Amino acid sequence: MTAFARPGSGAQAMCSPVETALLRLEEEFLTALARINKHVLQPLLVPAPEPLDVQGRECRQLLQQLQGSTQQLQKTTEESLRSLRKRLRLPDTVGLESLKLLCNAGGVLQVHMEYIECYTSCMVVQAFQKAVKWRPSEYWQDKQKELRLLLRGVGSEGPVGTALAQALRQLLTHHVQQYVRHLLSLRDTTGEGHPARELVVHAAALFEDLQSFMRQALDQAAATQALWRSLDCELRDALCTPARRLLQDSEEIFVMVSPLWADRVLLFNDVLILLQGHSVHSSHSFDLKLVWVEPEQDRCMVYLLTPEEEFYFYCKKSRDQVVWRQKVTQAVCQALREKKDFPVLGAGQEASETPACRTAVYTFRAEGHLRQATYDGKWWRARPHGQGTLKWPDGRNHVGTFCQGVEHGFGVLLVPQASEDKFDCYKCHWLEGSMCGYGICEYSTEKVYKGYFRAGMRHGFGVLEITPQASQPSRYTGHWERGLRSGYGVQEDGDRGERYIGMWRADQRHGPGVMVTQAGVCYQGTFQADKMVGPGILLYEDDSLYEGTFTRDLILTGKGSFSHGTRTGLHVQGELDTAALPPDPGSTYKRQLGLGAFPVESRWQGVYGPFRDFVSAGCPGDRQEALLGFHMQSLKELRESQEDLCCERTPLEDSVDRMEDVLEELLQHREPEALQQCLRKALSSSLHPLGKLVRMLMMTFQATYAGIGANKHLQELAQEEVKQHARELWAAYRGLLQVALQRKGQALEEEEDAEKRDQQVYGLMLPLMLPSFYSELFTLYMLLHEKEDSLYIRGITNFSLFSDTKLLEFLDVQKHLWPKDLKLTSNQRHSLVKDKCFLSATECLQKILATMNPWEKLEVLERTCGEIEATVSRVLGQEHKLPMDDLLPLLIYVVSRAGIQHLGAEIHLIRDMMEPIRTGGLYDFLLTALESCYQHIQRDEMRRLPSH
Repeated sequence: MTAFARPGSGAQAMCSPVETALLRLEEEFLTALARINKHVLQPLLVPAPEPLDVQGRECRQLLQQLQGSTQQLQKTTEESLRSLRKRLRLPDTVGLESLKLLCNAGGVLQVHMEYIECYTSCMVVQAFQKAVKWRPSEYWQDKQKELRLLLRGVGSEGPVGTALAQALRQLLTHHVQQYVRHLLSLRDTTGEGHPARELVVHAAALFEDLQSFMRQALDQAAATQALWRSLDCELRDALCTPARRLLQDSEEIFVMVSPLWADRVLLFNDVLILLQGHSVHSSHSFDLKLVWVEPEQDRCMVYLLTPEEEFYFYCKKSRDQVVWRQKVTQAVCQALREKKDFPVLGAGQEASETPACRTAVYTFRAEGHLRQATYDGKWWRARPHGQGTLKWPDGRNHVGTFCQGVEHGFGVLLVPQASEDKFDCYKCHWLEGSMCGYGICEYSTEKVYKGYFRAGMRHGFGVLEITPQASQPSRYTGHWERGLRSGYGVQEDGDRGERYIGMWRADQRHGPGVMVTQAGVCYQGTFQADKMVGPGILLYEDDSLYEGTFTRDLILTGKGSFSHGTRTGLHVQGELDTAALPPDPGSTYKRQLGLGAFPVESRWQGVYGPFRDFVSAGCPGDRQEALLGFHMQSLKELRESQEDLCCERTPLEDSVDRMEDVLEELLQHREPEALQQCLRKALSSSLHPLGKLVRMLMMTFQATYAGIGANKHLQELAQEEVKQHARELWAAYRGLLQVALQRKGQALEEEEDAEKRDQQVYGLMLPLMLPSFYSELFTLYMLLHEKEDSLYIRGITNFSLFSDTKLLEFLDVQKHLWPKDLKLTSNQRHSLVKDKCFLSATECLQKILATMNPWEKLEVLERTCGEIEATVSRVLGQEHKLPMDDLLPLLIYVVSRAGIQHLGAEIHLIRDMMEPIRTGGLYDFLLTALESCYQHIQRDEMRRLPSH
């Protein structure tokens, strides 16, 4: 039968005897706490007569914490007492659920747990016994009356400090026991339907758990205190800390350790200690956050992993092994949670194993490249694994991804140099502890390397640049092998005004090569050990050509002259061909360098190769940056924010998702028009694999043909390189498409035949990628055809002196084809009108300058001819198709009036980039017609026209 009536039931509410007993319990506990604070803690915390040592200061700090916890416990008890008094005073209006002990049971519990922790910490280091000595013994004798009230039930024969510790323990245990007893009684007397039933049941369960927690905490503290007393001073001072608790001792349950050796094994709540003798220096200490318990493999063994040691415990009895395994596992899990299990060690533990993945800090001690480095990051089974940071005492700092204990994945390494605030910065992908894949390195010596690595050395394609601000700026763009320049590469020496294009071996120019100077002098021949030797060609700025054998070392000065270092001059054998006299425009562009010396298919394999590897591997998103490159912030930005070195890059998950989107988009856009739009978007994106490849190729093209390399004798070398890039880009697209089909389980496309492949390369890929290379390529065409274009410009300048009718008459255009609808003012005559005839065709032809696409340029030419025919048809009043004899003079007229500069360069670029399949077709015919117009305007008789 319950002692409570439901509110509103009509029966008079009344309080139970249990509530009255709880009231008395709280009053007594509050009085006892006040006495402890006044007669124990405050006297113990008075200033000591002499300065305290380290242990003394530690004890004083622990007692201050205990005093603060006591005051918090007093405050909580007062709140509970007030709620009880109010309930007993107003039972009709204040319900049972208003009691602080019930409605805030978790808060009350937490305050008690903190008090228990503070008390047991004082107990472990014997803070009471040490603090008593800070007062003279006479003081404690004078306080016998007050202490007698506290020490009731506690033997007074021992030291005062021990008696005080026992008094506080007895008060605490008695109070919690009474809490549990009264709450259980309250639970039994509260009916099932009572509104406070759940609160009462919950509070009773919590304080039962608190009793278990307190009992275990006191037992652990007592065992730990006994251990410290049993050890010699050196070991005790090294191992004793207030928060450390002994959980298991091999002297209680015997265990052997192998391959390490130990006389005694001590498992604490934070470390595992293997004692060897009585010296702490010969013992092993393992942070429990970095201890892994391997799954059970033997009934008598417990296998343990740590960052630098692997060992096992051997127990003679299987039940002893179970105890050790359970205790170590529970202790590790508790240490990782950084709070004690409640109510007892191992409570609430879901897994029977230690977590394989975790985050922790560790300083390596064993020999190796990690010696003395502190690792802060993620671990997996005792090895750095995942995102982390390595810091060495000498200032080195590596932030990145780790795998199985070594650097693996993207990382940033800062290496300090001798000079103040100077660092070498390596932003690179790593493989099994060494740089491998694409990386960007900024050196303290003003050098910057962007390219590929293997086994920690530059290997594959890369660019090494000494910044323009340096005293001797230079730039190498090409291939590397084991840290040395080897294979095809381009070296620019800004100080000497030279650019070398050719082969390298062991960091020296070796093999066929081309040297171009800023003054326009070129050399092609053979290099050995960085020097020009053997047969070669010299091309001067005036197109004079020398072919012969160089019998001594030849040094290019960069000023257009050559010197040997002696006064005897050059020792050469050969013939000199001066092409400038008489001038022959058609002869100069035939003198092209590098052709045949460096097969176009093999020049930039270091750029194509990583992309092929990426496709062969199935386009893994997590390897895209390592194989295709990335953008990274500068060294200055990295130094300003070392904690977030890797945060500026695209997260790995995003890279994987983006790769899936890329492949899906290729599958959805396979029809000709859709494919063209898809490829245009891909090539223009710096995040798309094809876009990354284009940007890498653009860098090589600019390094070769821009600036000093803008030399007309390199035009054909550049032209065939652009075509090769188009072929490689189409092959790259095909490779990505095959991967996309494989992932969807669809049938792969059949291999293309040569004709179909050329059609796609020249008709689709080349027009899309040419704009990326157009500026440098067209400059070479302009330089190569500069003389012809100058003659052409003089011709159209002379034509500009003619009126429209005079020019049509001069070009033998039949008069019935002349426009008759010219709008003239009152004082104008047909014979004086200029730039009015065939105006629509002229404006149409000028649009050839608005596009970089050869195909679109041909379309402009076709529309121009169409406008000419449309104008003639209007003149004749009927549709009329012009024969070639009539079309050509009209086209010459339109070309002269359009005034397109560098028309020769335009014509030759269009013809070189035209699809082979178009040869002999309409566009070939129209381009031939345009070329005839261009040549006609250059003719000598055109230049010698009389002035008007």
